Amino acid sequence: MAKILVTGGLGFIGSHTVVELQNKGYEVVIIDDLSNTTIDVLDNITTITGVKPEFAQIDLRVKKDIKDFFDSYSVDGIIHFAAFKAVGESIHKPLDYYENNLGSLIYLLQEMRDRKLDNFIFSSSCTVYGQADELPITEKAPIKTAESVYGNTKQIGEEIIRDASTAHGINSIALRYFNPVGSHPSIKIGELPLGVPQNLIPFITQTAAGIRAELSVFGEDYNTVDGTAVRDYIHVVDLAKAHIAALQRLINNKNKESFEYFNVGTGKGSSVLEIINTFEKVNDLKLNYKIVKRRAGDITAAFADTTIANKELNWKTELSLEDALSSAWKWQQAQK
Repeated sequence: MAKILVTGGLGFIGSHTVVELQNKGYEVVIIDDLSNTTIDVLDNITTITGVKPEFAQIDLRVKKDIKDFFDSYSVDGIIHFAAFKAVGESIHKPLDYYENNLGSLIYLLQEMRDRKLDNFIFSSSCTVYGQADELPITEKAPIKTAESVYGNTKQIGEEIIRDASTAHGINSIALRYFNPVGSHPSIKIGELPLGVPQNLIPFITQTAAGIRAELSVFGEDYNTVDGTAVRDYIHVVDLAKAHIAALQRLINNKNKESFEYFNVGTGKGSSVLEIINTFEKVNDLKLNYKIVKRRAGDITAAFADTTIANKELNWKTELSLEDALSSAWKWQQAQK
């Protein structure tokens, strides 16, 4: 089977995608700098699949190290997750985000160009749409001025990939994620950010576990059903499987353009308070939370129209929000 490079493969989405790749028989080599994860994840992947992926600890901002990697490894495709990803943090650390998220992307694509490599899948985001005019969001929605530096790196990243694909014959797909949540059913891998969580679900689970004193809900004056922001929460295992579908599309030459992009979500929006209430219900507990002022960079609502992904990738979600929130809590409880 093909050998696939997964950058950021020990992170939340990356590790789940590695598991699904191995379940399909692909060989996997992981690059990760361990800036927001731990090496233990490698052993946990191995426990789930029975196969230990190859691993290289590399900072993708160092061009020479990337070149040295490709001198040693031959791969048939790349799934690129490695990036800084916190919306709020990106506003305060713009240069770090531009250097990390765009520099590493350019260096990888240069190696693909120089070595005649193909099949590139990009971890993009629904943030490329900004606050969409219409919901649910289709792939035809205009790309608006980004609300955050993080969102802008995804917009620019897609532009770079599109230009590189056209100029150098690199077939590529950008998957525009909505909000990945949950944990693998084995509870061996899940979302475990280092430091204070920047995403809602790990902050919820850490609050439930007593690690955080209380959960902050950013804003109650949005134009939504209950005043809190609405997002499309997709189980991370479903999201991981979308990457396999996209990879198979490229390897089997089923893509219709050299650069394609697809929305990956559930098609349903849930408010922050709805998430809290559902988490409390499925796990039979109460959360300590308070309403605070809005957070810079956040939009009112975003949820996907997944019609095109369902048809073109032959993929659809199978797991529910309740599944995701139950598994997220089990994952938190399993942490020492």
